[in-house]
Amino acid sequence: MPADHSSGLAGETSARSSGRRPRDAAVQPPRAPVASAVEVRRSARRSRTVSAYREGDRTVVLIPARMSEAEEQRWVGVMLDKLAAQESKRLMGDSELAGRAEHLSGQYLEGRARPATVRWVTNQNTRWGSCTPAEGSIRLSHRLQGMPEYVVDYVLLHELAHLLVPGHGPRFWKLLDRYPRTERARGYLEGVAAAERLPHLPTAREE
Repeated sequence: MPADHSSGLAGETSARSSGRRPRDAAVQPPRAPVASAVEVRRSARRSRTVSAYREGDRTVVLIPARMSEAEEQRWVGVMLDKLAAQESKRLMGDSELAGRAEHLSGQYLEGRARPATVRWVTNQNTRWGSCTPAEGSIRLSHRLQGMPEYVVDYVLLHELAHLLVPGHGPRFWKLLDRYPRTERARGYLEGVAAAERLPHLPTAREE
């Protein structure tokens, strides 16, 4: 499903200048330009929080007036991904996932990839997605739920491409190269995988 453009609050996130990067930014590769318009509104009454919401076909990001241009760009990226993750988790059930697969196949694969079933599964903890070409079935790990929509789209398109090309040879990657956010999505997933392998250290206290 495309992102819902009705009003939806991403919630407020602390933007205290403690010198630490926000957790969300730790696994984010550089952002690609987004399709929808973004309006940044500065407020002198805001001192520590950043929030964002959809307003028609634009995204409004509210930040403290004292924030630097570099901080603004970083926090806009963080909040856009928060909104995208919320919308992906809220909207995509199995039926929506199947509809999304049909849309992606038509947009990037000339409609040639036609899965018989597309569904979420909870038994894939070491891979993001899988498919069985002989059955035309595609399965996506439930761990993707809540991730930005462009990441879910990439994994879904990856499995759709396997219905046409079984291996990971040049023909397969040529199909994936049609998706403009392939590298960004791969970077996001690599960051998540790397973070999961790190030891769970105590969170530093904020002074």
